Amino acid sequence: MRVVIVTESFPPDVNGVAHCALQTARHLVDRGHLPLVVAPATAAGGGPDAQAPCPVVRVPSLPLPGYPQVRVALPSRRVAAALAAHRADVVHLAGPFVLGVRGMAAAARLGIPAVAVYQTDLAGYARTYVGAGETAAWRRIRSVHAAADLTLAPSSAALHDLETHGVPRVRLWARGVDTVRFRPDRHDEALRRALAPNGEVIVGYVGRLAPEKQVELLAGVCGLEGVRVVVVGDGPSRPGLAAALPGAVFLGRRTGDDLARIVASLDVFAHTGPFETFCQTVQEAMAGGVPVVAPAAGGPLDLVAHGRTGLLVPPRDADAVRDAVRALVADPALRSAYGAAGRATVEGRTWAAVGDQLIGHYTDVLAARRPLVAA
Repeated sequence: MRVVIVTESFPPDVNGVAHCALQTARHLVDRGHLPLVVAPATAAGGGPDAQAPCPVVRVPSLPLPGYPQVRVALPSRRVAAALAAHRADVVHLAGPFVLGVRGMAAAARLGIPAVAVYQTDLAGYARTYVGAGETAAWRRIRSVHAAADLTLAPSSAALHDLETHGVPRVRLWARGVDTVRFRPDRHDEALRRALAPNGEVIVGYVGRLAPEKQVELLAGVCGLEGVRVVVVGDGPSRPGLAAALPGAVFLGRRTGDDLARIVASLDVFAHTGPFETFCQTVQEAMAGGVPVVAPAAGGPLDLVAHGRTGLLVPPRDADAVRDAVRALVADPALRSAYGAAGRATVEGRTWAAVGDQLIGHYTDVLAARRPLVAA
């Protein structure tokens, strides 16, 4: 199968869309298919895509105003040219918003079926960044995804939101996790001593440092006795969070085995963002055997079994986050039980397993496009 993955983000970017697109390309190659990636150019311009398992076509882009880590593709004929040159059987649109819309239009002109993967809560972002525009955001989402042969939602909550707002032909497709990289035996006592020299319980957050992530909700956790907050990630909120989270350790952006070692060395993983359509970092923490505190909203509702693998709290409630963390800090046996249950829960959620599900969705879409043949 010849697949063109049109993605709004791709490594070296570090985010859910980029990671999922990379893992999709890898799995397609592993299964003998022929993927091609189309993505915005990086800030560094051209150059080899060292992480990519397949060819990558880069489209000219500009930094998003106020958030230069995010690149937005400019109009370009490269998208349609790439689809035609690759002789695509199916187009995979990862988080379509700007580049993906052009990919959708090109696929329609060429008669190629398109599968759109919903990954970003644009309506939630509109509320966060502009305080309005949620209706317009859903209008945009509906118009983009209605043009696809199939939309894949990463969680039950996302699927419900899409269907409620009139998006047709939606099915559930969750995300995989690298259970070889993220595992409990990456736990590193030397790292723990460096982060918490007085033996504090380590509570960690991993993710973008941006307004929609609401990392400032960890301020109350910073005030708990015997607790060290560790923040992994970067973004526009980084300067303000240094003041909002007194005593926290900021490690910046970490990836790969280094990130897995940090995650497995935490005592509690705390996520704060209420707009997650999936929340890969929660799943990685569970793979690392770490109990989770997360908002009872969006993707975490599917991932965290309250009272078994972690604790779900009301969204945007700093006191609830603090109290849930405090309960886990006070009970090492409970932390251990939740962590072990979390690891057991995700062991079957490999990228190979969910990648095969994705190929099944492609196959269904191609079959639906074939004209009926009289018996």
